[in-house]
Amino acid sequence: IRCWSNIPFITMPLSRAHGKSFAHRSELKNAKRIVVKLGSAVVTRGDECGLALGRLASIVEQVSMLQNQGREMMIVTSGAVAFGKQRLRHEILLSQSVRQALHSGQSQLKDMAIPVLEARACAAAGQSGLMALYEAMFTQYSVCAARILVTNLDFHDEQKRRNLNGTLHELLRMNIVPIINTNDAVVPPPEPNSDLQGVNVISVKDNDSLAARLAVEMKTDLLIVLSDVEGLFDSPPGSDDAKLIDIFYPGDQQSVTFGTKSRVGMGGMEAKVKAALWALQGGTSVVIANGTHPKISGHVITDIVEGKKVGTFFSEVKPAGPTVEQQGEMARAGGRTLAALQPEQRAEIIYRLADLLTDQREEILLANKKDLEEAENKGRLALPLLNRLSLSTSKLNSLAIGLRQIAASSQDSVGRVIRRTRIAKDLDLEQVTVPIGVLLVIFESRPDCLPQV
Repeated sequence: IRCWSNIPFITMPLSRAHGKSFAHRSELKNAKRIVVKLGSAVVTRGDECGLALGRLASIVEQVSMLQNQGREMMIVTSGAVAFGKQRLRHEILLSQSVRQALHSGQSQLKDMAIPVLEARACAAAGQSGLMALYEAMFTQYSVCAARILVTNLDFHDEQKRRNLNGTLHELLRMNIVPIINTNDAVVPPPEPNSDLQGVNVISVKDNDSLAARLAVEMKTDLLIVLSDVEGLFDSPPGSDDAKLIDIFYPGDQQSVTFGTKSRVGMGGMEAKVKAALWALQGGTSVVIANGTHPKISGHVITDIVEGKKVGTFFSEVKPAGPTVEQQGEMARAGGRTLAALQPEQRAEIIYRLADLLTDQREEILLANKKDLEEAENKGRLALPLLNRLSLSTSKLNSLAIGLRQIAASSQDSVGRVIRRTRIAKDLDLEQVTVPIGVLLVIFESRPDCLPQV
């Protein structure tokens, strides 16, 4: 417990040394310092003019909840341009209506064209209103927020970089939520990536790269990137065969086909992935998820922190074999293939299994002997379990005989008519045996259970 201005607040201890990202989703609940990046499509209304207040309020509620749990929350937000566009359009309409009335002497308004609004001017007009809105929303949860505007130069200038770092750490120390945005009113053209202190530094081109750069600079545990899609797909989300990627590993970029950018914002999914991989390399875990879906946006942030399967999780630890999801998909695909086999093909497979038990008897018994020796040395298995673990020549022969009996009887096991009922003339109802489908079988120390199943 620490105190600031005589107000005590609880901070969570750091769960790990920074420098290595979490390997699994279940570890995300240990994240202490979190950056939430809100894309333009998340905070902007469908007409691209004004903010989606309902979504924004829900996000503020979730961030406040995590902040009050003792976590250190930071927000990288878009929306200043959209908010400013709304304000400037209102002012232009009001100004034009007054001039129209004075010129014509009539109070009736005619259709008036709205000029194209420059993005920098919209950002300048919208920044203060955006921050005032955040401030009002966070106040409802007794959380204080602070606004910070940055450009790429603030990271490349060493003194400015230190100042920014110190300011953010001081705000977090005082239990304040920093709300960071690129200063779109004066933002210079993006500079090419350069090398700073021996580390490949990402250039701040948009809020995606800003969030990644900030996450690494502040040694955060988790970066949550909210967009208007469920996560990363292996092909453009609108295509028929698009599949959501649950876990994405560095080096898998070649397996992904990126689509076009969203209706608003500077970056697309490709920019998000590049920023995410850069943050991952810097030791920050990353999740890209949907922040606009009405059924999940109200708890998407807290669900991610709780380790639930939401969006795409970026991990550097790639399993040696297929993931659980991949194994399930392979089993389902294999089951459909097997279901379409002819009876003689099915019998041939089972005969082959029986032959393998006989032909590779010595190899199987040798592997079983190693299992038994390891179990006895560790002393973790009771005698009945050791007996179940043990294989013998007679057991293998018995299994092979049983498999051959099943193969012989499989000729009529599928497609056999059990019952036939005449419903009407030329209309019969038949009950026919069909393949049972894919089964998940859990068994313990009985290696002979697999051929039995």
